Amino acid sequence: MYSIGIDIGATNTDLGLVRNDGTVIDRERLSTQQYDKAENYIADITSAIQQLLTRHDVTALDGIGIGAPNGNHLTGCIEANTANLRIKEQIPLGRALEEAFGTRVRLDNDANAAALGEMVYGGAKGMRNFIMLTLGTGVGSGIVIDGKLLHGTHGAAGELGHAIVSPNGRACSCGRKGCIEMYASARGICQNYIEALEASGRNTTEEEREAVTCQFVGESANAGDPVARKAYDTTAYWLSIALANAAAFSEPEAIFLMGGPTRAGEALLSPLQKYFEENLLFLYKGKIKLQFSTLTGNDTAILGAAALSAEL
Repeated sequence: MYSIGIDIGATNTDLGLVRNDGTVIDRERLSTQQYDKAENYIADITSAIQQLLTRHDVTALDGIGIGAPNGNHLTGCIEANTANLRIKEQIPLGRALEEAFGTRVRLDNDANAAALGEMVYGGAKGMRNFIMLTLGTGVGSGIVIDGKLLHGTHGAAGELGHAIVSPNGRACSCGRKGCIEMYASARGICQNYIEALEASGRNTTEEEREAVTCQFVGESANAGDPVARKAYDTTAYWLSIALANAAAFSEPEAIFLMGGPTRAGEALLSPLQKYFEENLLFLYKGKIKLQFSTLTGNDTAILGAAALSAEL
């Protein structure tokens, strides 16, 4: 049997046809940023799913799981005014796909889906308390406590990306200032790099600043560039504060990180482990593992989303 896993990011929407043994056998991708109307977005997702089913002669699905920013598992909708999405109206994606394919659909926060994927298929297998942090256009988190995803009263728990680490710091798209998302997301890392570059005495033009990408900063850090290394050191410092605070309320066995910025490898992980231990409450020192997701590429999010459908 097969299920569909959908990972909705601010930049791209990835869809996977998943066999029940956890193999992603085919994919489709849409550019999330091209859409500003929910109706058009839903129509193209529906079409992409149908293409996957047609290519593999699949006539029945076990279910569809969707991981989405600001996805509410209680309503099956992506809530209105979601940061980092151009579509500002509520997106009733769960109900629309149920009607289109006649199968069960579960929609949840994208980081919750990633956490479930790690728990079912990856390094968190057997763990009852852990945090999954997703680093990308923004910063998301899925929190598992006593073997269950934390959803909160209205289904919106787990927004560690909007924990304030620097009061009156950088302006965030959520409307507040100093959120960790502005220091540890891909765009935050680019800003860290630009500030480190200017602190080194280099004047930059607007064109040069706009050309900086997270991939470039990561590759430069791995090549030993001191400015890029400084940028990742700054990222690690701010991120460690948010994670130490998260550990104080949840005492996880491990914290997993996934997403584009983790491709920098030890340039991120080494200083993060150092600062994390320094900022941890003494009760937890040496007891919480920090590691990258053990699932490759985008499989964590797609498999997690697919696994959501089995949680109904």
